[in-house]
Amino acid sequence: MLPTKNGLDALLVAMDEALRTLSSTPRARRISPADNIVSGQLSPKDRTNSIRLMRVNHSGEISAQALYRGQSIFARSSATQQHLLQAASEEEDHLAWCSERLNQLGGQPSLLDPLWYTGSFLVGLIAGAAGDGVSLGFVAETERQVEAHLEDHLSHLSKADTKSASILKKMAQDEAQHGTTATLAGGINLPPLIKSTMALGGGFLRRLSLLV
Repeated sequence: MLPTKNGLDALLVAMDEALRTLSSTPRARRISPADNIVSGQLSPKDRTNSIRLMRVNHSGEISAQALYRGQSIFARSSATQQHLLQAASEEEDHLAWCSERLNQLGGQPSLLDPLWYTGSFLVGLIAGAAGDGVSLGFVAETERQVEAHLEDHLSHLSKADTKSASILKKMAQDEAQHGTTATLAGGINLPPLIKSTMALGGGFLRRLSLLV
C-alpha cells in the first residue's frame, strides 16, 4: 500500500522529526519525575552501571520515536494516527528525561542511535502498512516488552540512584497505559513468531547500547 497525499506529507514531517530527534536536545512537555528527587552518593561502579542502563533506555526511546512515527504514516484512520502520534509525544518526554539524566551522570548516548532510529522507522512503516489492527497490536506488544525490561533495569539499579529509578518507574506506567489503550483501540494479538522476533530485536538493541 502506497501512502496517500496526506501520507506523503506525513513522511516529510517524519523526516524532519528524525533530524530533530537525532541532532537536537529533546524537550519534555511534562516535568521529569526526577526533578524533586535527591539521589544518594553513587560509587564509581554504581554510576557506571546507571550510565549504561540509562543509555539503553535513551536508545529505546529513540527507537520508539521512529517506530510510532513510521506507523502513523500508513494509519488507515485518523483515530489510529492520533493514537500513534500521542504515544510518540509521550515517548519524547521519556527521551528528554533519559537524556537529562545521562548528562547528570556524565554519560553519553549510544553512538548507534542513528541506526536504531532508521531500523525502527522501517519496522514502523511495515507494521503500519499491515493495517490498523496489526499496527495497534504492535504497539501493545512493544509496550509490554518495554515495560518488562524497565522492571528488569529497576532491579539492577543501585538503591541510591533514586533519580534514575523515579524516571524508569514513570516510564513503565506510561508504557503500560499505551499498551492498554492500543489494545482497547482494536489492536490484535500478534502471532508468537512476531512477538519472538520483536523480543530478539529489542535484546539486540539493549546489548549493543550497553557497550557503545
